Amino acid sequence: MAIHTSRVYDSYTIPNSVLKKELRLIKHPEGGYFAETDRQTEQVPSPFADGALRSIATTIYYLLTPDEANGVFHMNKSATMHVLHQGRAEYTLITPGSPPKVEKKIMGPNVQAGELLQLLVPTGVWKMSRLLPEDLSTASQSGSQDHWGCLITEVVFPGFAWEDHAFLTQKAFEDLWDGAVPTEAQGLVKYTKSD
Repeated sequence: MAIHTSRVYDSYTIPNSVLKKELRLIKHPEGGYFAETDRQTEQVPSPFADGALRSIATTIYYLLTPDEANGVFHMNKSATMHVLHQGRAEYTLITPGSPPKVEKKIMGPNVQAGELLQLLVPTGVWKMSRLLPEDLSTASQSGSQDHWGCLITEVVFPGFAWEDHAFLTQKAFEDLWDGAVPTEAQGLVKYTKSD
């Protein structure tokens, strides 16, 4: 089966301005925009938070736009399922280890080109998302930035709690590689939080 690499799935049916207004999205501390849409009332002990009680699951909309084109590296103790609604984004995942494993995944509608409609990020993995440079370029050239971005749903299970969340700082990023960040990973430091 041939892999199609051209962008034949460019449909972005709901403009960003409508999404932000109708979904009541606000700026996210990680970058982008979000709105919590569900927090289950039933609680369970979280195996990822020393048995602390957490909602069974929480759900948010998360939107990247040309004016908020990327997030920063962060980690949730719980697992997170990402489900695509429209657009495309590149996710960079860093799994700690010796050496750390860096993976890039594209969430998008072109499954023939290997883009993903769903992405599971397990516990203990640093993640960062951004709009692809070629999409930002097209948005800028076309003058239709309201029709470029990426809208997903994130389901966190057990549910999200700020005390189970961490931002990756520049020092912690360097410490992942014992101070010897490989050349291919050095460009990622700009997506960390200042120390």
